[in-house]
Amino acid sequence: MAFNLRNLSVLAYANGFTLWHYKAETKSDPAIPGFLDEAADMLTAGDLMMVSARDGATMLCVLPSIEGAVFTAPMG
Repeated sequence: MAFNLRNLSVLAYANGFTLWHYKAETKSDPAIPGFLDEAADMLTAGDLMMVSARDGATMLCVLPSIEGAVFTAPMG
């Protein structure tokens, strides 16, 4: 599934930190390199993203971006 900006929403924001939610086709989609690049201008290193999908849910941490590329890592 391709990234859809309408499926990304802010759950909480404070002191430069954002907690996001993304509704995905599969819980592993947002961890694919390049998947979130379209939202690079909104995501900041250290932000957390809750991902929900038909096959379950997961938490990701947004890593520092490199030239507009967004990377994430699973929590825990």
